[in-house]
Amino acid sequence: MSDSAQITGRQISAARTLLGIGQDSLAKAARISVATLRRMEASEGAVSGMPNNIDAVQRTLEAAGIIFLADGQSIDGGPGVRLKKD
Repeated sequence: MSDSAQITGRQISAARTLLGIGQDSLAKAARISVATLRRMEASEGAVSGMPNNIDAVQRTLEAAGIIFLADGQSIDGGPGVRLKKD
């Protein structure tokens, strides 16, 4: 996903589900509070929050094998996520 495109709260939640991790684990790995992560995941559309926190979550998920798909990149054309191939 390009730097100019922003991830959505649903993408974060879906990414966690693909990885099988809870909010507490992701928040700890991204060095943010669980409350901040909850707010991010509850965002309608693009994630709201401090840009450094959004970046930390995105980078943490990408390091764990998640690829974020922007609008137009997924099968149905909407934003999505997938796991990297081994």
